[in-house]
Amino acid sequence: MECCRRATPGTLLLFLAFLLLSSRTARSEEDRDGLWDAWGPWSECSRTCGGGASYSLRRCLSSKSCEGRNIRYRTCSNVDCPPEAGDFRAQQCSAHNDVKHHGQFYEWLPVSNDPDNPCSLKCQAKGTALVVELAPKVLDGTRCYTESLDMCISGLCQIVGCDHQLGSTVKEDNCGVCNGDGSTCRLVRGQYKSQLSATKCKTHRDGPLDLLIYPPLA
Repeated sequence: MECCRRATPGTLLLFLAFLLLSSRTARSEEDRDGLWDAWGPWSECSRTCGGGASYSLRRCLSSKSCEGRNIRYRTCSNVDCPPEAGDFRAQQCSAHNDVKHHGQFYEWLPVSNDPDNPCSLKCQAKGTALVVELAPKVLDGTRCYTESLDMCISGLCQIVGCDHQLGSTVKEDNCGVCNGDGSTCRLVRGQYKSQLSATKCKTHRDGPLDLLIYPPLA
């Protein structure tokens, strides 16, 4: 009995096809990246404070199309604005104060926390019930909601964690520490008694009291 058999042409062809397919699969990711030019420099931040957005572009080198995105974003200017800077969405509304709406000037105030489209610029005419969408998109870096770090980028609300990273779901713990475990403070419950004075009258009021106690710094 023969211990080995000579490979037939059909077997060799199947083996070569298998090697070719494996090579293409292993290089697929590299090939996709190879169709793109290198990422360009980051743009200027959309804001100077309060958290903004910056973008970088890349060019498709293929004569057909490339798989993936040609733009990427990151947060920037993640420092608090001075109090006199005002609300970013309010600034965008007030920019329309000198533009007539149906032949009349209005002082526009921001309409925040729209559950349906938080990234459109909706403003209300001061002293009226008139609410108008003055722009389909707010400027990049505008907060989607007043009590959230999530920001609008290119008209879409993007998740932002307390680490100021796009797509991050990291949140502050009860002690206000980003991604903390709540071990840096403790909750103390008790009762409080306040005195409210008006002219010569005093009113005593009792109620629950919650205090966050932080350990002293070493």
